Amino acid sequence: MHFRPVVLLFPHSSHGVNLPTSGNDPQPNKSQCVGPTPVEILRTFGESFASSRSVTIFAITLPVIGLLERNGLQQQARTLIGKLGTNLTTGRFLTLYLLLRQLTAAVGLQTIAGPAQSVRPMIAPMAEAATERRNGGRPLPEKVREKVRSHSAGTDTVGLFFGEDCFLAIGSILLITGLVNSTYDTHLEPLHLALWAIPSAACAFLIHGGRLLRLDRALERELVTANAQLAVERADAQDGRSEGDGAAK
Repeated sequence: MHFRPVVLLFPHSSHGVNLPTSGNDPQPNKSQCVGPTPVEILRTFGESFASSRSVTIFAITLPVIGLLERNGLQQQARTLIGKLGTNLTTGRFLTLYLLLRQLTAAVGLQTIAGPAQSVRPMIAPMAEAATERRNGGRPLPEKVREKVRSHSAGTDTVGLFFGEDCFLAIGSILLITGLVNSTYDTHLEPLHLALWAIPSAACAFLIHGGRLLRLDRALERELVTANAQLAVERADAQDGRSEGDGAAK
């Protein structure tokens, strides 16, 4: 049994590995049977990683968002929510963002929004401002503020997760069709999966949109409880100061 050299698919490399074959093949040269070195493998991965455009976009996104926040992006977002009317509550605002996120993801614009691009600098401050307006302009308790922020991030995740599958060129759709066609010897088109993802996206919008509309009532109850506790604490503190002044006299 002899070995025939087979060239690996590594750029800029003519090395190969040995596969057993039968026949009267000539004995290959030892220099042709040596596999790629670890340095060449790392160089290949590094060149492929550095040549990707998404790496450059990610490196640019964070400094740009940081500069915008430093120059008052969150304050402008809070001002904007105050100009949109009192009927735009936190739940309604997040429901509108859920719809917008699903529609943009469904047409292939997955990176147009996200936790770093939109949630932290714009969506979360606008949702907090809407809640503060319902609270009479008073600062929100920390628990309520964190709840609003978590729902803002969750809305972005739900909209992206169920909206991107409606786009037939997304990686998950192509992976499923490629795996099914090669494993089960069928002919499944990406368009078929994208069409079947539309009912799931609609159900996700109705379910999570209903949860967001119920969020307003939950926030209102928590604000009433927090304000009542704050009033009791202030009254106790005032009584303590009055007793201290009386004892001093």
